[in-house]
Amino acid sequence: MRRHASPPETDAPRSMTPGSPVMSLHGASFGYADRAVIGDVTLRIDPGEVVALLGPNGSGKSTLVKGLLGLNQHLAGQVELFGTPLGQFREHARLGYVPQRHTLSASVRATVDEIVMVGRLPHQSWLARAGREDRAIVSRALELVGLEDRAHEDVSTLSGGQQRRVLIARALAAQPDVLVMDEPTAGVDAASQEVLAQVLARLAGRGTTMLIVTHELAALHDIVSRIVMVSTGHVRFDGTPAEFARQQAVLTLGDGSHGGHHHDHDDAVDPRHPSSTPAGGPLDPEQGGAGA
Repeated sequence: MRRHASPPETDAPRSMTPGSPVMSLHGASFGYADRAVIGDVTLRIDPGEVVALLGPNGSGKSTLVKGLLGLNQHLAGQVELFGTPLGQFREHARLGYVPQRHTLSASVRATVDEIVMVGRLPHQSWLARAGREDRAIVSRALELVGLEDRAHEDVSTLSGGQQRRVLIARALAAQPDVLVMDEPTAGVDAASQEVLAQVLARLAGRGTTMLIVTHELAALHDIVSRIVMVSTGHVRFDGTPAEFARQQAVLTLGDGSHGGHHHDHDDAVDPRHPSSTPAGGPLDPEQGGAGA
């Protein structure tokens, strides 16, 4: 097998028909146990777009994303991923998913690069060991999220925001065509949000297609190219950030969370274990205790 002489791009898209959407939905409904949680969704996401899926808790936005990932029921309407009907879609590695999770389990005993290497599994045979190309891709993914200097550290020693970046790197290591992130800035403090925003801005600048689920917009406002607002199980708005700002006064999200902060500060250092968070890395805040 031919190996790359230099680390390959982790987010280089596969060849797609020019002008074809990454995701296309028409009148789509998703839910559980044959009960629709979100319905009549018509939506198109094109390569290179950064779309914020905005809405309060319980609005249906996570149900929509999990439906696209095949994690709940597609009840009605047409859904295509990369031009393939959802029910026939099998190239799941093309969708890089970063789940809504504040931290990795404290029981996980693995290094950062071991966690990120999991992203390479879809590209390996059952018996294959990680090769030079796999290691190069993992290294590049860690560089993109600013954690290359933490590669050999135990992931349990990282702060909550740093662990979030490990999960993003794991998704990037699969070389997806689109990143789907569920509340990437939730549960981390302001400094960590800023660093995560820098990572996402870097990816956006490279042309990475992203669908970002969030119930707030402040940290991501300068990154997204489109906003899709979901409320009470339906899409209520789909347009540019400028259009959203003009209509924001008349849009209702149900809990007033269209731009506020609803984060828990889970990055604080435990005073009983002051060394549990390592010193700052290339993208980490200068002040200790809130490392992203």
